[in-house]
Amino acid sequence: MAQPVEISFTSTTTEGLAERTGRVAILVGENGRLPGGLPRLARSAATRALASDAWKDVKPGSALELAFPAGMEAEALQLINLPRRAEVTEARKAGAAIGARLGKSGATVLAGNHPRAQEVALGIALRAYDFDAYKTRKSDGDAEAEARTRGRVTFMHDDPDAMARAATEGAAVAEAVLFTRDLVNEPANVLTTSDFADRLLAMRELGLDVEVLDEDALGKLGMRALLAVGQGSESPSKVVVMRWNGGGDEAPLALVGKGVVFDTGGISIKPAAGMEEMTMDMGGAGVVAGVMRALALRRARANVVGLVGLVENMPDGKAQRPGDIVRSMKGDTIEVINTDAEGRLVLADVLWYAQERFKPRAVIDLATLTGAVIVALGHDNAGVFANDDALASTLLNAAKAEGEGAWRLPLGQPYDNLIKSRLADMKNSGGRSAGSITAAQFLQRFIGKDVPWAHIDIAGVALPPGETTLAPKGATGWGVMTLNRLVRDNYELPPETSPFSKKMKKG
Repeated sequence: MAQPVEISFTSTTTEGLAERTGRVAILVGENGRLPGGLPRLARSAATRALASDAWKDVKPGSALELAFPAGMEAEALQLINLPRRAEVTEARKAGAAIGARLGKSGATVLAGNHPRAQEVALGIALRAYDFDAYKTRKSDGDAEAEARTRGRVTFMHDDPDAMARAATEGAAVAEAVLFTRDLVNEPANVLTTSDFADRLLAMRELGLDVEVLDEDALGKLGMRALLAVGQGSESPSKVVVMRWNGGGDEAPLALVGKGVVFDTGGISIKPAAGMEEMTMDMGGAGVVAGVMRALALRRARANVVGLVGLVENMPDGKAQRPGDIVRSMKGDTIEVINTDAEGRLVLADVLWYAQERFKPRAVIDLATLTGAVIVALGHDNAGVFANDDALASTLLNAAKAEGEGAWRLPLGQPYDNLIKSRLADMKNSGGRSAGSITAAQFLQRFIGKDVPWAHIDIAGVALPPGETTLAPKGATGWGVMTLNRLVRDNYELPPETSPFSKKMKKG
């Protein structure tokens, strides 16, 4: 896993500020007050900067930077505009302004008693991420130090113990987001279906119950739609089940992820340009894995089961063909119109299995499912589809609170008619028109009556073409924070009824 930036919390002190190396960042509130301890020349320069027209243009969460401030060892002094009543997203953006420029010399953050300081810390952790596992090291020095492309961050706060406690959940979520980013950024020759499964099995050490179903088990269950996708690959298809049981006897929330570790399109092969990015077609599975990691790390008082279907879609003499008809675990037959519409075949079987085995209170699936959702929403919003207005509302509210863009798109019988087949119960593609909607309609056919369900198409947000506020160019981990909040706000037991609390009282 990519090394997360080290963040420590200490009491506010003005001693030795002039000798601090790296960067010194100051959270500046509405009053424009600077902390004590700044050397005279640096304070003079900062005071001038705060009175300038340039500072007036600095939005909340953004920074004005003074390079090589006089009288200080620091390479830069960052003035961060952060009102005390700043929004959570503005505080995280402020942290990102620090994390994006963080070098090996690290940074000191003067936070005073700012009430959003823990959100600033989360923003630093997310934006300082750097996936450089495959860049050759030129130095023969200390391997651990050489591997650290970002230095340590020291937060000076008036109550460092309270801030450390407040930042605990954010640290767990940050680790989970970075875990997801690592999975999505990995090349397909490394992150095979077997390697993916092994990484999930390793999360048993966090307290997760993890089970891997191999091809023999999937065949006995009747998951022929899923198995058909991977039959042209040397990598064996698998389903991994992760369970977090922190909610007593409550029925679980089920999270289901598409895990196509590489998607050539199969016989309906994709164009060569851009195909290298199809390593991200397991993004939905990556998010589900990250959410389960977050729940385990923070000991969530909820029952959640995460299921991911891991396959590789390759062209081969054994690969499925356009025109093939496969039978799903549910028993419905599917005419394969396009082998590049494979993710819905994987999800169909895993969705049905999740409901049959776990009888969940609700089901949410995530998938980099269609290019059509990018045409509709670009790279700023995931597409959300749901058969239940209450579930859709809580999901969209969670996304908004976390600053992760999401937009609800429609479902309906006219769209369902587009996937009717002459030869089978349905076909796996309805053509170009409303492509993301017909894909969702296909999935809805594998949702039981009266089961609240939401489908999130993350094709546009999992690996956008450039950097985002909280992530460098590459995988974003979109969805981990949203679903963690969804669970926390809607599915967790009160602390006094949690099985964890009961164990502590007994112990």
